[in-house]
Amino acid sequence: MGLTKHARRVLQQQASALLAEHVPRLGADRRRILTALLVETAGNWRLFVRADPPDARADAFLLGPEGLFAVTVAAGPPERPGLHALVRHAEESCAGIRDGRGRELTGSAVHFVLITPGPPVALPDPGPFRVLAEPEVAKLFKRTAPHLTRRQIDAIGEQAARILDGYVPLRVRPPAHEASAAGFLDAGRLVEAEVAAAQLRPFDSWLTFLHPHQRAIVTRDYRGPARISGPAGTGKTVVALHRLRHVARRSAGPLLFTTFVRTLPPVHEAAFRRLAPEFGGRAEFVHLHAWVRRFLTGRGRPVEVDARGVRTAFGRAWSRHRAVLEPIERHDEYWRTELDRVIKGRGFTTLEEYRRPAVRRGRELRLGFEQKAAVWQFYETYQEMLAERGLHDYNDVIDIALAELRRQPLETRYAAVVVDEVQDITLNGLRLIKELAGTGPNQLLLVGDGQQQVYPGGWRLSDAGIPVLGRGEVLRVNYRNRTEVLAFAQQFDAVNEVDDLDGASGVALKNAEAGNTGGAAVSWRGTEADLAAELTRRIAGLTAPLGQTALILFQRQDLVRCRRILREAGIPVLSLDDYSGAPDDHLKVGTVHRAKGLDFQAVLVVEFPAGAGEGGAAADEAAELRDRQRLVAATRARDFLWWGVVEDVADTDGAAG
Repeated sequence: MGLTKHARRVLQQQASALLAEHVPRLGADRRRILTALLVETAGNWRLFVRADPPDARADAFLLGPEGLFAVTVAAGPPERPGLHALVRHAEESCAGIRDGRGRELTGSAVHFVLITPGPPVALPDPGPFRVLAEPEVAKLFKRTAPHLTRRQIDAIGEQAARILDGYVPLRVRPPAHEASAAGFLDAGRLVEAEVAAAQLRPFDSWLTFLHPHQRAIVTRDYRGPARISGPAGTGKTVVALHRLRHVARRSAGPLLFTTFVRTLPPVHEAAFRRLAPEFGGRAEFVHLHAWVRRFLTGRGRPVEVDARGVRTAFGRAWSRHRAVLEPIERHDEYWRTELDRVIKGRGFTTLEEYRRPAVRRGRELRLGFEQKAAVWQFYETYQEMLAERGLHDYNDVIDIALAELRRQPLETRYAAVVVDEVQDITLNGLRLIKELAGTGPNQLLLVGDGQQQVYPGGWRLSDAGIPVLGRGEVLRVNYRNRTEVLAFAQQFDAVNEVDDLDGASGVALKNAEAGNTGGAAVSWRGTEADLAAELTRRIAGLTAPLGQTALILFQRQDLVRCRRILREAGIPVLSLDDYSGAPDDHLKVGTVHRAKGLDFQAVLVVEFPAGAGEGGAAADEAAELRDRQRLVAATRARDFLWWGVVEDVADTDGAAG
């Protein structure tokens, strides 16, 4: 607020008089601090002050661009029974507030703030509170990352005035002779802040509002592991982040959010710090293999993977066995996946285990008794090649960590573990997660969608001994993609049958309900010679900010070709390998594997020819896998999607779109 010292003194006098009139029995500490908060309502803030004497409720609710705060004035947090009552009251009091899109203000969106009178003090256990000393109150009003627009603040304020029982809405006005200047300055700053935020990213209304079904999942009490599934764009990760905060308020101990996708943790960590900054020190966001390596190092058993050495070991093993295996399936990549996702990924240690009748989920080729014996010999040779050089592959690292956890469980257990994009984790990886998370009430939440699996192979959660019967949730409404983008993505069949990650029927993207209208999806076909001009033209014509746009490819070699085009055109880029979710003005570029779990205002996809297919199980699996990858790529776009297909010259009939 741009006010003179005189105007601020006048506001302080107004605030003091209002509090004396409406809340006469305030103690000195509460009066001083609430006066300081009330002065800020001359800008774009609202204050609701408790009219009754102190009890197990927040002293005030503060509403502004940064969200909704339940404010307690005290020397320290209340003891556990009173603390739980305070949290429950604040969350439930705001539950009836809605926006214009049928969404509800979720209790996990309420920020809890403890303001201690006098100078800063160190509190050993602040619980769910962000702690500020009296001289630090101004930090609440710094516009760092606005959650709410001015219209949303007005709407929430009107509803809160009606439903916050026992709280009085109070607000001060600038002095008359400065009202126009102060009001203009405040409005100008607000508009400037909103425009700046909109350029970086849309206002993240998910931080405050959820749809009723989503909100119910956030607060549900699960008596064991739970699972959230659903098509792309249905808000699974948003629900998971809110639930992590909800559980954190009701527990003690560290929190873990993990995934198989290496690039997702820093993005989700940034989002969680906006949602729940008070739990930043408790919450750990790390991809699964990084967690495993750190765990083993802490146990005195550091293991690193030499990817080049592993590839060499596989190549030498393949050269010995290709004469036997090529007549069954000629592509060595198929057999690499058989080792990675079936034999080692499922934890088979003997030929007898491998030979047992089982559903080979995600594998087209059915192997007979003797064929499996030949594959097992190939596997044993590969293991020998690794052992000769003292090497381990990624599956070995998981196996070592799993054995170590079973030998000696974690000394400090996680209060809650959330696993995102769970469909891409191997079965042994799931067993590891079960060991580190446990199966107690509200301890483990698994989030994923079988239709978005971008690696071959599959499993059911029950295969890992993780019971979720009666604790499975399926989200059906797509809130991310606008109608035209969603319709384009729905053309990719990506397998006709979709399960809920445990064998039951799930919801495919083609059956998802659309939550947002509008948008645009454009197609283009042409030669590689035409691609450079078309791609740069499309990027130049984007209405979305460059920093809110991504270019997605399907293969690493395709990524190299397109980066060359962008470099020659002078377009600033940031690899998705290095993307943390922080706002910038660079085009994001990466493969579909790195784009998993992310979304952007605009997305450009370039698909190069996949090469001549020769039929067979490997070709069938590759085609099915590519359709799932296409679906993932298309659903990263919120408002605009451009899909470019590069064809061989002989196959090109012209460009379109």
